[in-house]
Amino acid sequence: MKALITAEFDETQLKRLEGVVQVEYRSWRKTGTVLSERELSTLIRELNSDILIVELENVDEEVIRETNLRLIGLCRSDPQRHVDLNAASLKRVPVIYTPGRNANAVAELTLALILSLMRRVVAADRLLKAGLEIRDMKDFITTYNRLQGVELRGKTVGIIGFGRIGRLVAERMRCFPVRLLVYDPYVEDKTTEGYGCVKVELTDLLRESDIVTLHASITETSVGMIGEKEISLMKPSAYLLNLANPLLIDEDALYQALKEGRIAGAGLDVVSDQPVTSSERFLKLDNVILTPHIGGNTVETVYNHSKMIVDDVFRFLDGKKPIHLLNPEVYADE
Repeated sequence: MKALITAEFDETQLKRLEGVVQVEYRSWRKTGTVLSERELSTLIRELNSDILIVELENVDEEVIRETNLRLIGLCRSDPQRHVDLNAASLKRVPVIYTPGRNANAVAELTLALILSLMRRVVAADRLLKAGLEIRDMKDFITTYNRLQGVELRGKTVGIIGFGRIGRLVAERMRCFPVRLLVYDPYVEDKTTEGYGCVKVELTDLLRESDIVTLHASITETSVGMIGEKEISLMKPSAYLLNLANPLLIDEDALYQALKEGRIAGAGLDVVSDQPVTSSERFLKLDNVILTPHIGGNTVETVYNHSKMIVDDVFRFLDGKKPIHLLNPEVYADE
């Protein structure tokens, strides 16, 4: 059996897989290329691949129809936009994925951005790199006042969305300590209580929180859930974090609030214009830390998705149902 891998893959897991199937490894990080659907289909047919493992490529109906794939693996936590699940199920091709592969990475970056904002870390770095010189006590006092921060300990942190990432953020906040509020209409009170959090309505969370961090999924009701009205409820001293999806926020309203100082600052790993360019308006604001969608970009994330995929490939080869299966109906008759 032959496998084509275009995802970035952990070396130890690659060797595991090479022990049972013939592997063609063409990581997008190493080739610098993300294949189009047509290119992907052609390559699969040229290599006569049975197993396809991707991360960034789209596996559409054409790819599935024109190839003889027996298993599709998606190194993603949100794979539905990257595969035609109906087409795969019609051909009885199992589709496996990697839920939670980057949850810890995103949670840790959330904490890093919160601390960087509150302690003015990036602002201090920018000043020094811009050539700041402290020549006398007056300069020292001016700079010291400009870079005065606030501590996280004792603050109220509001978490919007209490899935894997939201829960990991809550766990990591316990060491400070802080008061934790949660808004998630799909989670029961006893679940949030188990993490030391209090479940509240969105308006109460926004009014009471010193830090608001977004980790919600995109649904019909969550798109634009943080708009001008919601931002107006926040404290002038509050910070807003978004490491989930730009569609959750009205960016025009957020930009104006930040520009006018109606909230203290924001940490954004996602914005509507991707990839981020030098013309991005949020880059012009000193009270914003902007990162180019690197929340899940860690060595450990690659290891996590590699191991999850290989474990499920082994189950598939052994005739067993994979653990992380998107279309269980393909096993309905077994």
